[in-house]
Amino acid sequence: MTELVVILCVVIILLAMLASSSIRVLREYERGVVFRLGRLIDLKGPGLVLLIPAIDRMERVSLRTVTLKIPVQEVITRDNVPAKVTAVTYFRVIDADRAIVEVEDFLSATSQIAQTTLRSILGKADLDALLSERERLNEDLQQVIDQQTEPWGVKVTTVEIKDVEIPTNMQRAIARQAEAERERRAKVINAEAEFQASAKLAEAADVISRNPTTLQLRYLQTLGEMGGDNNSTIVFPLPLDLVRPFLTTPTADGQDKAQPGEPSQLEARPDVDPMRAMTRPEPVAHPLRN
Repeated sequence: MTELVVILCVVIILLAMLASSSIRVLREYERGVVFRLGRLIDLKGPGLVLLIPAIDRMERVSLRTVTLKIPVQEVITRDNVPAKVTAVTYFRVIDADRAIVEVEDFLSATSQIAQTTLRSILGKADLDALLSERERLNEDLQQVIDQQTEPWGVKVTTVEIKDVEIPTNMQRAIARQAEAERERRAKVINAEAEFQASAKLAEAADVISRNPTTLQLRYLQTLGEMGGDNNSTIVFPLPLDLVRPFLTTPTADGQDKAQPGEPSQLEARPDVDPMRAMTRPEPVAHPLRN
């Protein structure tokens, strides 16, 4: 009786061991690549999977996106500037069969491909592109790496350049260049503003000079501004008629051009012949001669 109980216990233990070795549970994001006597037979999962003990062997493969950090790579750019670049790659397995059969370790293989491609692509770019065109470089890296990992059933979704470290002297040179560029833009903006302001001032001056009423109002406004409360200057206003001769514009023949709407000096003297006054001065009798 005792021997029967022992044998029964041994059988139960063996059955439990066989059951544990033949039953697998795969999660929703996992797939099982099953080999029977070394030959690929099927892709299992997710859920409960039954295997033949000592005959079937299963490899688990995760279908989730994997974040792969690329170690620091020393790169020489096209314009011979040394730089240290770090990047990160995101990929996932889309074909579990090929990921197990076509490559021994798809994780390590993808990492090595990413490192060599990073040095190759960035070595063809200059420093300005490396600093300012990262989006384009990221797309180029993603396309090249994905083409090489596609036979392994691995899809590279994103490649991002994280950090670019350049020598200190190059950083100072870039800072000086950026400062000079900002100064140039500021000078251009100031010059354009002065040009526009001068054009508007010239237009306003022309409008004021053509309208005597506007000129008179501007004259009074200027006197009011000069005679403010905090101004110690004493202003003696003069009639505009007295300062008008100073506002006339000389013509090419040396004569003063009257303001619009005002008579010229010759027209203001009806007793003088304009043609005669323009040719020679009128003789004046000397008071001491008979």
